[in-house]
Amino acid sequence: MVRVRRFEEKAADCFTKGMLAGNIHLCIGQEASVVGSNAALRPTDYITSTHRGHGHLLAKGADSKKMMAELFGKSTGYCHGKGGSMHAADVSLGILGANGIVGAGIPIATGSGMASKIKGTDEVTLCFFGDSASNQGTFHESINMAAAWKLPVVYLCENNHYGVSTEIHRVTNTENLSVRAKAYDIPGVTVDGCDVLAVYEAVKTAVERARAGEGPSLVENVVYRWQGHYCGDPAVYRPKEYLEEAHAHDPIANFRKKLLADGTATEAELDAIDQQMADEIEAAYEFADSSPYPDPSEAFTDVYSEDNERCVAR
Repeated sequence: MVRVRRFEEKAADCFTKGMLAGNIHLCIGQEASVVGSNAALRPTDYITSTHRGHGHLLAKGADSKKMMAELFGKSTGYCHGKGGSMHAADVSLGILGANGIVGAGIPIATGSGMASKIKGTDEVTLCFFGDSASNQGTFHESINMAAAWKLPVVYLCENNHYGVSTEIHRVTNTENLSVRAKAYDIPGVTVDGCDVLAVYEAVKTAVERARAGEGPSLVENVVYRWQGHYCGDPAVYRPKEYLEEAHAHDPIANFRKKLLADGTATEAELDAIDQQMADEIEAAYEFADSSPYPDPSEAFTDVYSEDNERCVAR
């Protein structure tokens, strides 16, 4: 969780200084959901992510240097600087990509689950999406299909209460979004997304069910988005009580208190983790800043298929 927080803070600092092109969307405050969910997976499992996906990828095993370089648009990044903040991917790690289109990762995850079932393997796909994506047709169509065919997918809604500037209960008529699972006769559960252990247990149960061939589940992690929708968004549409509640539910600070209270860790051990992560992210920044940009001659490399003849034939 500290790795994700430090990465996001450094990315925000670089963006504010004008070092990053385009825009970035931060998951500060949502680290427990990000990490607890991924911790329930095997390395061979898959994830799909969102425009707010830096943390998802880091928690799945992405290298912080290559991630930072991708944000900088450098050739040493995961997509050689061509994916940027919202489209980083590494299939070798089971990361089927972040996605800048709301809800677009949901059918991709469903297809991944179908592929696992057809191949007869036991990989599970964890599908991250936000609260507003649950109003998209892709959400309902994908879950209906996954439920009917018992696909090994865990649909993970990170409900931070806002879709850009619209409060979720202005556009939905349910207290909890997980209730929508009932329409497809699959398990649905709402979890405190700021409690990393609660998240882990809920997702672990859903993953085990999927791996056993029993089909998909819907997990709703209730979280808080500390920043605006994008880096630089003043978020004046949110009441001050939202941020007060968000900081009271700081997943890192509260987990630190728990670890100290039950004797699992000492102050020195936790401080050492903080320093280790600060050093790692600083090294990632230096790597990204010093890396070269892609050569203009490679503008279309990795963007379109190089097997044009076969694509045309199909």
